Amino acid sequence: MEIRDAVPDDWPAIWPFFHRIVAAGETFTFPTDLGPEDGRDWWLLKAPNRTVVAVDEAGTVLGSAKMNSNQAGNGAHIASAGYMVDPARGGRGVGRALVEHTLEWARAAGFRAMQFNAVAETNRHAVRLYEDLGFRIVGTVPGAFHHPTRGYTGLHIMYKAL
Repeated sequence: MEIRDAVPDDWPAIWPFFHRIVAAGETFTFPTDLGPEDGRDWWLLKAPNRTVVAVDEAGTVLGSAKMNSNQAGNGAHIASAGYMVDPARGGRGVGRALVEHTLEWARAAGFRAMQFNAVAETNRHAVRLYEDLGFRIVGTVPGAFHHPTRGYTGLHIMYKAL
């Protein structure tokens, strides 16, 4: 697997799994009815932020990550990121590789920490992965996420010093 910068021509490969994940409404706080143009604007970030894709040896996009500063101004020293792995390609370490890549990027860019503001507590796979990589839950906002089948659940704020 290779992780490289995403280019606009990658969007047609990202869009199908992006759309599936977002429309399901189970993990992201994005509007579930995002169309391809708006979705592209939400995901393919412009510098100094960054979006990458993980591809296999044939060039097939397996997943993607976006990374950015968590806040502007006096909060710009903390990074954040988001990850999507094609559900048809899960269980191959793509998510872990993407998280590790974003942590390396954040360190190299001089960020002091990485923070995720909205990790659905029902997204147990992601929570476990982030904890395995050294993140900790620093708080949970009760009822802040409206899961389509589990109702109102919490959103974790997760943090890792770099």
